[in-house]
Amino acid sequence: MSDCCSSPDCHPNKRRCPVNGLECAEVSHRTIAHHIKHAWQWDDKGQRYFSCDDPDCDVVYFGEDNSVILKSQLRTRAGVKNASEDALLCYCFGVSRADALNNPDIRDFVVTETRLGRCSCETSNPSGRCCLKNFPRSNTE
Repeated sequence: MSDCCSSPDCHPNKRRCPVNGLECAEVSHRTIAHHIKHAWQWDDKGQRYFSCDDPDCDVVYFGEDNSVILKSQLRTRAGVKNASEDALLCYCFGVSRADALNNPDIRDFVVTETRLGRCSCETSNPSGRCCLKNFPRSNTE
């Protein structure tokens, strides 16, 4: 019996970051194009890309060929890479970490807007995913 997880394709929508070795989720070319500086110069090489959420890693995106796109190559600050209170948690509605900590009702607003389909996470959020998992949890949850 072979160990499928010894292969980088064990989880087809995930791959390990070539810098820190953590498993990362796939991200669309559309997401990258919305956040990278000089998108018109980017050669996506027709491969799949992944988003590294580790705040201690300078890599934001990497390709199947282990090519990397660093924080310094983005025009957007990736909130998950930034521990400051002004870092954005929700790109669709401009909610910072400080906003969410100071007003827990903001999370309810974002949940409602998301359920109504009024968000654009795939393009607005550098991770290409919904931001709700990044919100601080209230004491009642």
